Amino acid sequence: MVGSSQTDLRGVTVTGDSDATAVVFVHGVTLTRKMWLPQESELGEEFRVISFDLPGHGERAAEEFRFDEALSLLDRVVETAADGNAVVVGLSLGGYLATAYAARHGEKVDALVISGSSANPTGLLGTLTRVVSVVSRLASKSKLVRRGYSSVWKRIIRKLDLHEDEKRGIIDAGFYFRPFGTAGKALAGRDFRREFGAYSGPALILNGEGDLLSRRGEDAHAAVAPNTRVEAVDAAGHTCNLHQPAAYNRAVEQFYREALSAFPSGAE
Repeated sequence: MVGSSQTDLRGVTVTGDSDATAVVFVHGVTLTRKMWLPQESELGEEFRVISFDLPGHGERAAEEFRFDEALSLLDRVVETAADGNAVVVGLSLGGYLATAYAARHGEKVDALVISGSSANPTGLLGTLTRVVSVVSRLASKSKLVRRGYSSVWKRIIRKLDLHEDEKRGIIDAGFYFRPFGTAGKALAGRDFRREFGAYSGPALILNGEGDLLSRRGEDAHAAVAPNTRVEAVDAAGHTCNLHQPAAYNRAVEQFYREALSAFPSGAE
């Protein structure tokens, strides 16, 4: 069920029981809300699953990505599609956005799950992120580069162990290289570890086993937030929700059930 009619927002999908716990998924850079189709199909049986396109992606491709505007959009989605409270799940850029959102609006976040976003882009990593951002912004001006980037992603998606309709949905939604550099510029130098520690509710750092950069920072990330668990998805890389969707879904569901027992009234 497309949720734009319910939320008056473009590029929003809502599935599942409208009375169930809301889970808002925030996608990674260059992908769209369709990257969460494997979660939508399975978790939608028990939760109200909400996904949306960030500025510069999908149905919002004409917009320029700006971090604060993306945060405001996330807040509007939580308010309108999730009735003001949700479990917030983000991957890569989406995980950094989810972290910043939880730090700013912790009372609206029942639980937080971040994947591929426990590497803190400060210091040397911040400098490297800035360099990659500049190179990416220059490269994105080339139509040939953008086409090549999309072709690579299409090949990757086709090789994944997903349902054919999920593969088709992700590919048909497109791949958006332009926001890559803009997003990197917004992340570089920002202390997301401090923001992660500002959220006092239950949190799960859920990285792919092979996502070495994110995994190097996961313990330091968890150390600043007492109610945090760290898990790895076996045989998965950065986009672990796509590499091993069943394992990813189980981890999210189990974490929420245990968080609900520990925090029956939601995030503190």
